[in-house]
Amino acid sequence: MKTRPFKKSQIALSVSLVVGSAMLTSAHAQEANTDDVVEIIEVSGIRGSMIRAMDMKRSGDGVVEAISAEDIGKFPDTNLAESLQRITGVSIDRSDGEGSRVTIRGFGSDRNLVLLNGRQMPTPTRSFDFADLASEGVSAVEVYKTGRASIATGGLGGTVNIITPRPLATPGRKATVGFKAVHDDSTQRGDTWTPELSGLYSETFLDDKFGVSLTGSYQKRDSGNSNASVGSGWRSFISGQDEGSWGNLPSEDPDNSYLNKPADGVTYAVPQNLIYQFNEAYRTRVNGQLTLEYQATDKLKARLDYTYSENSIDRELTDMSTWFSFNYNNSTMVWSEPNSEGIAYPIQYQDTDNYSADTMRGEGTGINSGRGFSATKNTNQSLGLNLEYAVNDNLLLELDYHTAGAKHAPNSPYGSWGSLAMISANRIRTTVDFSQVLPVLSIEYPDGVDGFEPADMIGAGSNFGNNRERSDLEQIQAKGKYTFDAGIVESVDFGISQTEVNNHSKYASATRGTWSGVGEPEDWEDSWFTQRSLPNMFDNIPGHADPDLEPYFIDWDFVQIAEFTAANFYNENPIEWPCGPRFCGGTNYTTDRYTDEKMLSAYVQANLVFDIGDMPATVVTGLRYEETETHAAALVPSYDGIHWSSTNELVLQPTGDSVFTDESGEYDNLLPSIDFKVDLTDDLVARASYSKTISRPSYGDMQGGKTLGSQITTIQGSGSRGNPALLPLESTNYDLSLEWYYDEASYAAIGWFNKDVKNFVGRQTITENAFDLRNPAQGPRADAARAAGFTGNAEIRQYILENYLDSDPNVYLNEHGDVVIVASPEDELAVFEITIPFNQRDNNVHGWEMAVQHMFWDSGFGINVNGTLVDGDLYYDNASLAPQYALTGLSDSANLIAFYENDVFSIRIAYNWRDKFLAWIGDGSGDNPVYTEAYGQWDFNASYDVTENLTIFAEGINLTNEYQRQHGRHERMLINLRQSSPRYNLGMRYTF
Repeated sequence: MKTRPFKKSQIALSVSLVVGSAMLTSAHAQEANTDDVVEIIEVSGIRGSMIRAMDMKRSGDGVVEAISAEDIGKFPDTNLAESLQRITGVSIDRSDGEGSRVTIRGFGSDRNLVLLNGRQMPTPTRSFDFADLASEGVSAVEVYKTGRASIATGGLGGTVNIITPRPLATPGRKATVGFKAVHDDSTQRGDTWTPELSGLYSETFLDDKFGVSLTGSYQKRDSGNSNASVGSGWRSFISGQDEGSWGNLPSEDPDNSYLNKPADGVTYAVPQNLIYQFNEAYRTRVNGQLTLEYQATDKLKARLDYTYSENSIDRELTDMSTWFSFNYNNSTMVWSEPNSEGIAYPIQYQDTDNYSADTMRGEGTGINSGRGFSATKNTNQSLGLNLEYAVNDNLLLELDYHTAGAKHAPNSPYGSWGSLAMISANRIRTTVDFSQVLPVLSIEYPDGVDGFEPADMIGAGSNFGNNRERSDLEQIQAKGKYTFDAGIVESVDFGISQTEVNNHSKYASATRGTWSGVGEPEDWEDSWFTQRSLPNMFDNIPGHADPDLEPYFIDWDFVQIAEFTAANFYNENPIEWPCGPRFCGGTNYTTDRYTDEKMLSAYVQANLVFDIGDMPATVVTGLRYEETETHAAALVPSYDGIHWSSTNELVLQPTGDSVFTDESGEYDNLLPSIDFKVDLTDDLVARASYSKTISRPSYGDMQGGKTLGSQITTIQGSGSRGNPALLPLESTNYDLSLEWYYDEASYAAIGWFNKDVKNFVGRQTITENAFDLRNPAQGPRADAARAAGFTGNAEIRQYILENYLDSDPNVYLNEHGDVVIVASPEDELAVFEITIPFNQRDNNVHGWEMAVQHMFWDSGFGINVNGTLVDGDLYYDNASLAPQYALTGLSDSANLIAFYENDVFSIRIAYNWRDKFLAWIGDGSGDNPVYTEAYGQWDFNASYDVTENLTIFAEGINLTNEYQRQHGRHERMLINLRQSSPRYNLGMRYTF
């Protein structure tokens, strides 16, 4: 075998690779477990971090990338997900303005595997939330985009490995403390300045044979955002079909109520409601990590890792909403021309709901004013023990045991979530203009009513709930590596493992169905309610200055109104309302689900090193066998009746009992892989990879039991059930890439990938009855009202009240004076659309990844530019209303990083862009698409070394104050629009 030639630049790269390995871990890309004695050279800063990432990319087998800490305790971004999005092929989703979940090569967060120090982490879902972990306790993050026999399965798009500091990798004493002040003026109720504290201590003893590393952080942040949404979705139709369905346009329009009505065959949709919502979020995150390492002998090394994270997020919401009843005789619309896909949207939607200008104060349709909350605490704990034993110079054995748990629990005396509504019954005509970015709502009021006023408020319905989830994981891995003294096969890796994950989730709820209102306006003090400017809440979004936009929304104190309402207007039936004279999330967990998943695996992998002529080459090839058993048990609530208690909603009546189901499934997979790498020249590297990988079904899809929505419309209800027999997604992957390392810190690369995926999980909807329930809005009483010429829900209810109150015991007035119509045996069977997951079809995803990193000589300036183009053969057809499947999360993306640094100062500006993508299917009114529109964001950070030990820094996130928007089949069919604000951080870090 010929000796591999090195140029000066490659020597520099090799040195920096050693440095990077020492700073991060001895097991980065090549999984070599032998410990070489090397001189530790400290490299830090932006340039050092980029060089280490480049070195790992070059030295790795397959397509693997990394981001490393710029210095001890300093990660490039304020959030791990924000850093990961800088890697080609990686995009992120944000929550409260922070990176939360990652998409890799078009596959969403539930299709990627996240490891902590090579160990699987438990989550109630398969989607890992990076917001739970602070970046200060992380030394590096690796992203494996190609499969390998020695890597755990589960990542279809890729596998992310989070690496925490190792004390023996950095001998001696090291310590740092940091303080950061976070400024976020998006909050209306919280603190605009909040603190973050972090610290890291690492030291070795006994001649560097025993080491301790301890990190900790406390982070608090208050934030807010303003949202406009069609929260219950768009009811979609094809013009000329399904006449008579709620929301469908009639074929005849003698009054010209539907200007430019869609022609037959054109797909269109009408909105179910419009909501303006204003959220406040209060997040407290605590992280702690302890690592003990002991080199007991020359042959035996032990490591104990403990990680704890706690992320508490309390949210408050205030909203103003209108529900559209849609009546043929009292709705008018102005329609757009169909777009290139044949989709039309209502430029203007107007709903009068049978009321007129003669309607008296308090006799119109309700304008909802809501307050709500969510309060959850996510806790993660992980304990791992790793033993490495060098049997001899050739054989290294490793045993790793890991136990971990994750909990999701309520964090409020009211439960996990809740909403309470007040209404003003003064809406006689509602108009919404959808032609602008922000939908513009305008309301016509009765004579003598000046608008949405505190004096007209009365109580309405409520929903409260308790969600508890727990995931426990136990994993044991036995690995080995045998290194040969000579020959083409340099080494062989082998191993077996067993992983068991137990998930338990349970849900309780308590609903008051008094959506039409309770009490009188004089029951509530006017001083409890405050008018606030609606346009000011959307001052960064086109449309907020429209003079037709409603000028005010109503704000009020949640606790004050909740206590008053609960004490004076509650249902004394403990089955219907279990909380008595108060609000609660319920304690009867009628939905109680368990899933158990046991995975056995074994692998063997050969590492070959050889020359092709004068070109050094490597091949890593292996085979992995996976066997999986699943078991799902569930208790779900049962119902024995339906009450029509308000104009547009019907409420299911629970029995208080549950129905039990128990199902199981199993499957096995054989997963080959091969990675080939050749140095075409000293600077040019070519790669080719082939592998098979799997991604297991989501826990939610596996769960058993049929669950119904507690409220239904007058037409139908909805529900869902899982399928424990689902097979995993299996992908056959091909990768080709070419990398040119033209300077010691600069390179250019281009790569192509192709994934042929089978067993994609789709959704099919079946229409069926449940529990022999009957629909009181579809039966002899309602038919008699329609035969008498009444069409609107309010008219039908009034007719039934006047004609059946004295003769039918299933028609009565409740304690609040509202008519309640109980389903009778003569009514039609209630119809529910039940959504079921199933392995639907195959799909192909392919794309290109391009990256350039360039350092401008020794000037201190540098850039990193990369882009990803992703495509597939399965897209959602917006014009079709037939059941269909499409891949979510598929989008192009691009990144730009420019920086300057010298011995004491550094500044970095970063831009991230993600193109429009299909976020999910299902908008609340059927299997309609939800698209997230293209989004780009500018960030920056700068630091100055006051002394060798003291650094001060500043950071800015979302500098240009971008907003995020989602739409349905047409870009003007709004789903959600969110405005937040930039965020700025000031801080210092002291290193001992």
